[in-house]
Parts: sequence; C-alpha cells; structure tokens
Amino acid sequence: MTTAASAFALPDHLSAKSASALIDEDDRHLAEIGATLSSTTEAVLAELDDLRRSPGTSGEQALQRDQEIHRLTGRLRMLRRYGRDLCLGRMVVDEDAAPVYIGRLGLAAPDGRRLLVDWRSPAAEPFFGATHANPMGLASRRRFRWSKGRITDYWDEAFTDAALAAGVALDDQSAFIASLAASRSSRMRDVLGTIQSDQDAIIRASSRGTLVVDGGPGTGKTVVALHRAAYLLYNDPRLGTGRGGVLFVGPHAPYLAYVADVLPSLGEEGVATCTLRDLVPQGADVPEEIDAEVARLKASATLAQAVEPAVALYEEPPRTGMLVETPWAELWLSAEDWAEAFNAPDPDAAHNPARQQVWEALMEILVDKHAAALGTGPGTVERPEVSPALVRRALEQDEGLRDAIGGAWPLLEPTDLVGDLYSVPAYLRRCAPTLSPDEVRRLQRPDPHAWTRADLPVLDAARLRLGDPDQVRRRRRDESRRRAEREEMDRVVDHLIATDDSEMALMSMLRGADLQGALVDHAADERTDPDLLAGPFAHVVVDEAQELTDAEWQMLLQRCPSRSFTVVGDRAQARHGFERSWQERLAAAGLDRVELASLTVNYRTPRQVMDVAEPVIRAALPDANVPTSVRDGVPVRFGATEDLDAVLESWRTQQHDGTACVIGVPGRADTPRIRSLSPAHVKGLEFDLVVLVDPHRFGEGIEGAVDRYVAMTRATGELVVLGR
Repeated sequence: MTTAASAFALPDHLSAKSASALIDEDDRHLAEIGATLSSTTEAVLAELDDLRRSPGTSGEQALQRDQEIHRLTGRLRMLRRYGRDLCLGRMVVDEDAAPVYIGRLGLAAPDGRRLLVDWRSPAAEPFFGATHANPMGLASRRRFRWSKGRITDYWDEAFTDAALAAGVALDDQSAFIASLAASRSSRMRDVLGTIQSDQDAIIRASSRGTLVVDGGPGTGKTVVALHRAAYLLYNDPRLGTGRGGVLFVGPHAPYLAYVADVLPSLGEEGVATCTLRDLVPQGADVPEEIDAEVARLKASATLAQAVEPAVALYEEPPRTGMLVETPWAELWLSAEDWAEAFNAPDPDAAHNPARQQVWEALMEILVDKHAAALGTGPGTVERPEVSPALVRRALEQDEGLRDAIGGAWPLLEPTDLVGDLYSVPAYLRRCAPTLSPDEVRRLQRPDPHAWTRADLPVLDAARLRLGDPDQVRRRRRDESRRRAEREEMDRVVDHLIATDDSEMALMSMLRGADLQGALVDHAADERTDPDLLAGPFAHVVVDEAQELTDAEWQMLLQRCPSRSFTVVGDRAQARHGFERSWQERLAAAGLDRVELASLTVNYRTPRQVMDVAEPVIRAALPDANVPTSVRDGVPVRFGATEDLDAVLESWRTQQHDGTACVIGVPGRADTPRIRSLSPAHVKGLEFDLVVLVDPHRFGEGIEGAVDRYVAMTRATGELVVLGR
C-alpha cells in the first residue's frame, strides 16, 4: 500500500496498481516536483518583493517593471493553484530511456534537469496525439487522475510489444472514457489530462487565417476552443499581449461562468473573454427584436456599413473662410486652410479624438499666419511679447474659433448618430442607399433609442468609428489644467528670479525647461481605463459561431485586422438555419482563408440519449452532422409535466453530487445543484440530469427542432422528457 507521504492514494479496489514496481519511480519524481515547486514559489515571491521595493521609475522602464510584476504574479498564482498535481502524466519514448513527465507548465530542477515539460510545447505533443495507429514514437503513456492533491487512479497504454511485456497497468476503458462518468458541477471540469488525439491536432493547428472547428454535440468543441487559446498564446509570438492578445467570445453569460476556470488552470489569465453583448455598453439588458423583418434587415451588414458615410457628413470642412482676431493682428482662415486642417488626422483615427488633431493643425496654420503678419517668421527676431506660445494662448481663448470647429467637426455620441438613422429617413437613405423606401420606413421608430439586441452591431460600429467623446472632453479639461499650472509656475519662477540676490543667480536655472517640468505635478494627469474589448486583437476565438449574423461578424472583424480566427460551431445547432457551407458563410462575412476541421465522436452524450435526439434534428435537417456516441447510459424516461418535482426530488436524494437542469419552465428558481434555463441559454453547457418540460412548446420548424435537439444533448447521464 502507499504511504501517507506518497502522491498516490489509490482505493482498495485498485490495490493491484499500488505495486512498487508500477508507481515508485513516479512517486520519487513527483516528490522532487513538490520540493522544486516550494523553492520556485519562494524564489518568485522574493523576486516580486524586490521589484515592488525597487525605486519608482517612469516611461518605458516603468512599463517593463509593471509587465514583469504582472508576469511573475500570474506564475505565482499558477504555482499556488497546484502542487504535485501540475503533472498530467508521463510518456516513455524508448523502453530504456527515462520517462518524460508532462505538466500544466514547464518546471526545471535547480541543477537544470527538466522535471516537467509544458503541455503546449512540441515535445509534449505525442502525449496527447499518439494513437495505436500512429504512436508518434511512444512506447507507453500513463495519465494520472488527481483528487485533492493525490493520485486516485491512473491509466496506462502500451504502444509496443516490449512496453506491454514490461508490465503496465492496462484498463478496459481509457482514461478519457472513465473520466466522462464523473459528476458535473457549476464549472467545466478539468480535462487537460485526457485531451484526445483528434482534439489535440486541432488545438495545435496554425493560427494563420481562419480555422473552423465543426462538430456536433459532445464532441469537445468548447474544450478545443479554450485549450487552443492557451496553446496559441504560448506558441505563437505574434499573439503576445504586447501585439494584441486573444479574444474569446462565448454565446451567453452562463456559458462564460461555466468555463471561467479553464484558461487560468491552463496558465493563461490574459485572455479577454466576453459575449457579443459585452462589446457594447447598451448590450446587457436590451431585449430581442420582436419584428422579424426588422431583425432580418439589421442582421445584414448594411446598417453597420452606413456608419462611415453617416460620420463623414460631420467631417466636411467649411466652404467659406472666417476672420480670426488676436490682440496683435487679424488673420484670415480660408476654406483652403480649413481643408488642410481637416486632412490632418491619421487615416485610422476615430472621429472624436481626431478633432484634437484638426485643432492642432488649425493652431499651427494660424500661428504661422500670425508670424508672417508681424514679420516674425523664420530669419527674424521674435518679440517676446508675441511669442508663438502667447499667440496660441490667445487663439485657444477665441470663442468664435471654438464655435466654428464645434460646428464643423462636432463631438458625436454613438447613440445619437444611430438614433438619427432610425428617426430621419432622408439621413438613412443617404447613408444606406441600397435600402428600399419601404425598408427605410420599416426601420424608423418613434423612440430612436429603444434599443434591441439587433441594434448592437450598428451601435458598436458607431462607437468604434467615433471614439469616446467624454474622453476627449476629459483630455481638454486636463490640458486646460496643465496650461494653468504652467502659467502659475512661470509666475512663481519670475518672482523667484526677481528676488534672487545670490552671487551665482542660482534661481535663473529655473528657466530650464527640464526643471520647470519637474516642478509641475503630472501625477494628476488623466488616467482613463482603456476599453479592453475594443481591440485590436491578434486572434479571436468564437464559440457557437453558427448563430452569428453578418452584422455581428462585423463586430469581430473590426477587432481583428489580421483575420486570424478560430470559429467553433455546429451547423445543425443554428436556430435560424444554416444552408450554406462554412466556407461560403464566412466568405460572405469577410473571411476568405478558411480551413475546416471536423470532430465526429460524441464523448459526452450517452447513446441512449442520442438515439432519441437524432430523429428530432433529422426531421428538420436530414443532413445534420450527428456525431457517433461512444458511451452507454440509461434509457430516456418519459412522463407527465406534473411529475417534475418528483423527478428532481428522487434525483437529489439518490445523487449526492452533480448538477441538473430544467429546460422549459421560465421563472423557476435555481438551487445550488438544479438550474432552470431556456433552450437558448444551455448551449455549451452540460449536466448530469436534464429534464425537458413540454418540449413541443419550444416552437415549430428549424428553430423549434434545434432548441429541442440542443436541450436533449446537454445530458451526460440521464434525460427525462415530460409533457402532456
């Protein structure tokens, strides 16, 4: 039997696996991993303390220091999150060679020996990818099952006759299939140690272009999506956080809560995760669009594409000039000058921040004109009383000039811009000329700000094109404050110099620009939080992507100029149908370099459940790619609606852990182990018990069939269908 200090805590019925010849080598290695983890944790803590106590720096040094603190803090969290259970298992490449141990992260002993190979490294690939048809050079493989920091089971596979003869603990069922019988919780289970070869090949595929992961229920699409995000961040230098990072988009909030622990458990805490609703401030509480024709119009990219011409109407320079007066000269600002200033912003600058660039260009034009008017241009001696700074100060206080730029290049609110499209037919016709007169009328509404979910793409397009007007206003206030501080400092310096009676006139040194800057407190400068979901991102992963409209795809394309995507979905689970191929669908959305990878094995849903679910979807979609289940379960039960409470009470008393879901009873209160969700909000989730109540009420046609199919295939143990 194993000792208390051992990493192994195998139950009595697995006593044959406790033989010293089978586990002692692993136990010694795991003990060394534990000791090294302790010393590594102490070293990281010491390094963090040194960094935090280091003298304050600024600029690039401060950024590098903050990035290093962030990196070390993340590593410390990972080291503290796991102990010896960082180790997933081991593989033997040659019977005479030492085993190679695979971990959630890499770990080296103090003498440099590699104790753990990071699961994402090329060296670890055979651990996940080897099969008996393609052993990838392996002789054997062992996977550990950990529970509360101890190994409670392990599974061996032999790929050569020599490995089989050497004595390994073979089982009738694989580690993966055995793990599927475990009860579910409110969070996705850790499955890294049992990633299958078909899944691993997709996880490690290139990030260039768009990879579509197509698969039916239970094939591990979500597992692949999450692990692929972590893998790409580790292996692809183009995706580092300094170059944009990775955005992970899920279908709904319960899904994000369900998968929240997965990426941190893989050593990645820097992946931005969201739903499409999260990309827009108005997205949280807006209802669905009830008018099907309006929803269809807003699902196209037409309205999002109307934003650019709508904004362009507010970026047209005045066609007439104006007189600008200063205390020293009158200046003519011509239409040509306006046009020059309006051409100054960077091509990719958002409208609201770009106004400052227009203003700066105007200031430069007028200051040059003033210098020419007074003969103080290049080659002449400037009079201090009309220095360029003084002229600019006077120009900035000119109300007429400020009103002119405010009218010619106004600060715009995204909601106002989109609201105008929905309330001014002529405006919409001009900005979206492909809309018919009837479609323009259909899109008008009494309250232009009565947003629905269908409006989010056009609101998002307007927000990205315009930028934050409040940020511009805050910047302007900060500039006014800093200018006032500089003027006050000038007066203080003048007074100090005037009253300085030292022989070396030390106070005159305060005229130096560096010293004057040092006297001004910059700590109060604006510190606005950036929009972390605005992008650009180097790679975007989209789960349940079959539901996205053309307009919603534009939201993501705007955030990923590289067009590097992982698109995960199932055409048979599209509630509104999916008639084209993935390549055709994505080409219409704007993605042209598309590779398709298919998952065809259903690891989650028992055969008995799929036998009932398959006819449901095939009745509406005869060519649905229904996957093949590899697990046996219990027969599906049927009953009356009034049996619901009895079914749940029986399950709760017989099953002391696990989760259940009631689908089809809106408003039913959740309990810690039993949730109530709609068919639209169970995508991507899984439960030990699923109870469908009156599934005939889910609707007719494709939408109703898809909702019933999705709801049925959430069950990992038992499905109960109740109805009248």
